[in-house]
Amino acid sequence: MKYNSLGRTDISVSEICLGTMTWGSQNSEADAHAQMDYAVEKGVNFFDTAELYPTTPVSAATQGRTEDYIGSWFEKTGKRGDIVLATKVAGRGRDYLRGGEGADAKNIRLALESSLTRLKTDYVDLYQIHWPNRGHFHFRQNWSYNPFNQDRDETVANMLDILETLGALVKEGKIRAIGLSNETTWGIQKYLTLAEEKSLPRVASVQNEYNLLYRHFDLDLAELSHHEDVGLLAYSPLAGGILSGKYVDGIRPKGSRGSINPDIGGRLQPLQEPATKAYLQIAATFGLDPAAMALAFCLSRPFMTSAIIGATSMEQLKIDIGAADITLSNEILAQIAKVHRQYPLTL
Repeated sequence: MKYNSLGRTDISVSEICLGTMTWGSQNSEADAHAQMDYAVEKGVNFFDTAELYPTTPVSAATQGRTEDYIGSWFEKTGKRGDIVLATKVAGRGRDYLRGGEGADAKNIRLALESSLTRLKTDYVDLYQIHWPNRGHFHFRQNWSYNPFNQDRDETVANMLDILETLGALVKEGKIRAIGLSNETTWGIQKYLTLAEEKSLPRVASVQNEYNLLYRHFDLDLAELSHHEDVGLLAYSPLAGGILSGKYVDGIRPKGSRGSINPDIGGRLQPLQEPATKAYLQIAATFGLDPAAMALAFCLSRPFMTSAIIGATSMEQLKIDIGAADITLSNEILAQIAKVHRQYPLTL
């Protein structure tokens, strides 16, 4: 297992991050504990969760259960000090989370205190804004994205309010580093500028979607990542499981995400099928598991701090973590580039 610096902090994280969003819906507490045990045994020191989790489906009835499972594992094992723990505060829109008000001074403090209680810890290593209050183009919203209705003064005021609150929490020892999620290039840079101007904490990372079928980060976000040392924590590196090949030709395995969420957040639609099959063929040609190849590709990217895996079975978990031991040859990378050129945008 390789380890990377989290932004410009002194925090070192494994290049594979254990994602947790199925724990509490698709996975039991015992499943979650077994996954954490195995991941740590294999060198993973980075867990990512959120106050919103579990998902599939997102539900007021299960909200917070994932953090509960992590907290009970910390309590059982005493390994809190061995783990870099990341969680998130929700942006606007979820009514059952403090009326859907989103991230601001009041709600960040309330959310963090609730998370700390569930996680059975007194600090979080990385605290992230799950999505911006002002709106964004992630979650397939790129097709209707319209930033022109955003209020400039209100947007910047909210960003400053968030940074000042997180800065106070860093001083209180409740947060070690801060991150963003589902952010834009402008949004990340604005946070960096405000932090520099006001002597507030610097954004260490951004958690955005990245996979063979969705490579938006390759462009201006990659440039920002390089110059500003804001590394990517890639979520959905298997495009919700699509890149494993289990959904080709309309198959919906029982208990899979695709059987619960029919379009997997807008990903499972006809345009992705030819590209997916092309990537599956590359994996077959070179004798690779397609999920492992897709993850190994993510790990090869120069802006990648950590790829966040999510597994509902131990078999999947072993394949995903095993991707850290795979180095893709130039020939494989050339074949991937050829497919990407043919199918540049499929989600």
